[in-house]
Amino acid sequence: QVQLVESGGGLVQAGGSLRLSCAASGRIFGNYHMTWFRQAPGKEREFVAAISRSGGVTKYADSVKGRFAISRDNAKNTVYLQMNSLKPEDTAVYCCAAGTGFGRADAAGYAYWGQGTHVTVSS
Repeated sequence: QVQLVESGGGLVQAGGSLRLSCAASGRIFGNYHMTWFRQAPGKEREFVAAISRSGGVTKYADSVKGRFAISRDNAKNTVYLQMNSLKPEDTAVYCCAAGTGFGRADAAGYAYWGQGTHVTVSS
């Protein structure tokens, strides 16, 4: 089992920044590719960013490319999402997920999910 706990969400003005964290416990964190998803009110969950097991490969949704950065620290069992130049349309619940397939956009590729952290961007 892997337990995932997100933190770092909150209320920020448009143009501001936040850094989300996803702390993992349980089985070996480094065995899993990690992905951030988000779900806005009334919308379907969408892929945001993914990082490979070693951290050497990353992938981003077009909507966040150039503004968000995913990273991980396997020694701390934590994955991060640095979000800059935030827009009101970034408002959502952000969840991290762990899986053995890299960068999959469908939920079926992930064995473990966190509960999510709320991000609200005001205009």
